[in-house]
Amino acid sequence: MGNEGNRTGTIERKQQISAYIDSHREEMIEDICRLCRINSERTDRKEGAPFGEGAARCLETALDIAKGYGFAVKNYDYYAGCADMDGSLPQNLDILAHLDVVPAGEGWKVTEPFAPRVKDGRLYGRGTADDKGPAIAALYAMRAVKELGIPLQKNVRLILGTDEECGSSDIDYYYGKEQPAPMTFSPDASYPVVNVEKGGLNGHFTAEFIPSGKLPRLVSLQAGTKINVVPGKAEAVVEGMEQSLLGQKAKEAEQETGIRFLLEQKGEFCSVTAVGTSAHASKPEDGNNAITGLLSLLVRLPFAPCEQIERLKGAVALFPHGDVNGTALGVDMEDEVSGRITVAFSMLKVDERGMDGQFDSRVPVCGNKDNVLAVAKEKMAGCGFALLNDSMRPPHHVPADSDFVRTLLKAYETYTGREGKCLSMGGATYVHNLENGVAFGAAMPETDNKMHGADEFAVIDELLTSAKIFAQVIADLCG
Repeated sequence: MGNEGNRTGTIERKQQISAYIDSHREEMIEDICRLCRINSERTDRKEGAPFGEGAARCLETALDIAKGYGFAVKNYDYYAGCADMDGSLPQNLDILAHLDVVPAGEGWKVTEPFAPRVKDGRLYGRGTADDKGPAIAALYAMRAVKELGIPLQKNVRLILGTDEECGSSDIDYYYGKEQPAPMTFSPDASYPVVNVEKGGLNGHFTAEFIPSGKLPRLVSLQAGTKINVVPGKAEAVVEGMEQSLLGQKAKEAEQETGIRFLLEQKGEFCSVTAVGTSAHASKPEDGNNAITGLLSLLVRLPFAPCEQIERLKGAVALFPHGDVNGTALGVDMEDEVSGRITVAFSMLKVDERGMDGQFDSRVPVCGNKDNVLAVAKEKMAGCGFALLNDSMRPPHHVPADSDFVRTLLKAYETYTGREGKCLSMGGATYVHNLENGVAFGAAMPETDNKMHGADEFAVIDELLTSAKIFAQVIADLCG
């Protein structure tokens, strides 16, 4: 009888919440649009606007919206703001969202970046998915619980940051003044629940050598744009090398690596451009690394012996083409919770006097300074490189069997009819440094909402479903 009563109560609660959110569909869309019309890219600091006037205005607008719905709000010097359901109750749940956006960029076709538009069930515009749409969905979840009169014994707080895209100094400032709630989720990823985020080692290494003018020689090498991007192009200049020999070796390397090599002769000099496939460094297997491809060609060439060429061979030994798991570096590892380590050689500069390189590594939960950083330092020293890092970003893990995570998954299953499960990711989210924080929503697993790209969009029905899920979570965790 008791179980039957619980099921009936759950169905009634779901119907209540769903009916409320559906009835406020147009109002919710307009509130999202109010925020998305504001360009909240980070700009120069001004008095009262640590991340620029746009971010400050967007935060002010969001807090005005929340205040208008009866929530107590607070502005933390325009770094972040919050809206409380009932600040007199013990704090139990934080929902952490952000209002800043990446630069608008080019290539928009459906609408202008800051002119949100509804089309074919989608809301287009910068920030609609990342993260203004989910932030408003969370606010409407709180509004539903409040206006439906669902009784709470503990408080829920919506925290709105303004610097997530550029380092999260906003949240550092906020948590310098406030304690984290016992539980936190951020609707800044996708469903079901991201409870594991790999650690990171952004390796930076150097080598110095005595210049050699002997021919043939490598004049320079330049590759990479950002440490978290597998480079799709790498360029080198060589001097005193026969073009026919260079062309022959390029064909051999191309067959082995799949990298295309473009050669351009200018007198005694020849520029060599390696063309591969770019990818995010968290998934280096999706790309074809132009740096390691170019190195595999260069070490085949009969350069005059010198320290520079020896260091080049050392780089190939540590980062052979196709090794995306750090096997040669001695750090290959894997665990059931977070998967296998990834390593992407992403930046490199070489001239006659030295070499400066960077690599991106996403480290599973089993990784630490002893079995990753110390091992990599020793291996690189053996090849003549100094790895400059003394620390690494630790992994983040919230147990899948915790009451918090199970509650999130149950709400997801109740409102979607899909299986709820935990996910691991290589990147770091807003909650990476919060002991009991996970990423939860707001996009369905199959939705590619072009986050950070042109024509970013949110599926409106997914935002409505998220608001319903979040309301159920609030009721379950704070009721």
